[in-house]
Amino acid sequence: MSEHVARTLFDRWERVWHEDQHDLIDECLAPQYVRHEEAGTRRVTPVEYAEEILATKRDRPNIRFTVYDHGITTDRAWFRFSMTWNDSGSGEVRSRAGFQVYRIEHGKLAETWVMFFGPGSSWPDEAGQTRWTRPRTH
Repeated sequence: MSEHVARTLFDRWERVWHEDQHDLIDECLAPQYVRHEEAGTRRVTPVEYAEEILATKRDRPNIRFTVYDHGITTDRAWFRFSMTWNDSGSGEVRSRAGFQVYRIEHGKLAETWVMFFGPGSSWPDEAGQTRWTRPRTH
């Protein structure tokens, strides 16, 4: 697999999150997607994770991910990001900063390690990238 194929994968993954193109989830995830996250390690299918994405978007309206740095190779990728959303009760903007590493297998996301900082966290950078896989412009 080439780096271009990996970048295309993350362009599709961004469209799942930011453009609600949920039909792309199956194209993006391996049959078993392993997630190492705050609650522990678990395996999910594309169908199960699609349900989780929809629930996350319901619980966190207007969720957006902003990427500050990233690296993409043929079978790995990492992103330093923040996410913002509106509190479902008050409407106030909430945020968390994080770092995520992915393992890519056969052109799909096979495994991820995600680490978040506490609620209200953000990166000190003034602005992130307009697109996840594009170089930052100033």
